[in-house]
Amino acid sequence: MLMNQGRRLALTIAAWCAAGTMVTAAGGRPVDIPERARGADTVVVATASSVKPTWRTNAYGDRLIVSAVVLTVQETLKGSFAGTVQMDLEGGTLDGVTLRVSSLPELKPGERGVFFLDRTPAGSYVPHLKGLGILKLDGTDRVSASSLQLADVRRMVLGAR
Repeated sequence: MLMNQGRRLALTIAAWCAAGTMVTAAGGRPVDIPERARGADTVVVATASSVKPTWRTNAYGDRLIVSAVVLTVQETLKGSFAGTVQMDLEGGTLDGVTLRVSSLPELKPGERGVFFLDRTPAGSYVPHLKGLGILKLDGTDRVSASSLQLADVRRMVLGAR
């Protein structure tokens, strides 16, 4: 009897955590952390060591500010990474012009997070599902603006493989 109550409590807690991880994609459909992990090429826990904005022209001919963010990888949850990786993040400030992309967070050197990444043809990476691919962590390894801890995210990503 106690085993069933313990199992029920664990399942209830897991369901609450999973419900808290649901985020709506641009199309209006919720995308949870395990689904993000399955869709991303790579998932890492990393710290932004540098952020360098540059002007780039996209496939539509628009001139945009794109920040090349060098991520120092502490842990690889999916894929194979060691050391550093470059992530291209739309937005930044350059030549007195600031571009903020509403679907993406800004990153500053020293900020840490879980990054769900997709490889580009050029060899760099971009966040999987735009801003849904970046979960910033605070100093206590809690995902910003949530009750999730890094350990929770780690379990969900590893369970999604």
